[in-house]
Amino acid sequence: MANTGLDLETFREADYTEIPGLTYIPDYINADEQKQLIDSIDQEEWSIDSAESQRRIQQHGYRLNYKNGVLVASTYIGSLPDWADSIGRKLASDRLMATVPDQVTINEYLPGQGVMSHVDCVTCFGNTIITLTLGSSCVMDFTQAQVQEKASILLMPGSILVIKGAARYRWQHGIAAREVDRYEGREIVRTRRVAVTFREASFPYK
Repeated sequence: MANTGLDLETFREADYTEIPGLTYIPDYINADEQKQLIDSIDQEEWSIDSAESQRRIQQHGYRLNYKNGVLVASTYIGSLPDWADSIGRKLASDRLMATVPDQVTINEYLPGQGVMSHVDCVTCFGNTIITLTLGSSCVMDFTQAQVQEKASILLMPGSILVIKGAARYRWQHGIAAREVDRYEGREIVRTRRVAVTFREASFPYK
């Protein structure tokens, strides 16, 4: 039978620690805050990421328009929602980001949905990318093609993943499209996951 739990000490020993510039912080947001955040997010309008993925998405601060995976335009659409600005200021106060982020992208992942391995746009975002996981846990895969290295990380609800340095620029990250993750000898059933990614837009995209 699948198990949705995982011993945190086991997780801390996972191979993500071998990726320079990667920091995982569990329980950054508690359970009550998670529920409030999801409720706030669901009050905003969702759109479909693409015909291929069918994932729902929200963008705040700047709307990014891509074509064939390449950013072609960026439009300022207003200040971040209060909840996002509050978390962004906390990230800066905790010195996890150099400045308060001004762009937030929210992706909804239903069981069986994923995202192709990629590096976040180098020219249009700053040096630090932070993703907050809400709802379901999920395994994220990191690959370094040049040295043929791979690593997998279990992202637990309420955790944040800080990506900078080599992890930001030299490692690709992605999520396999599946309904059950297998991690450290356990099976973990996915439910609905809401991923909130905080970034700083770079000139000339702002």
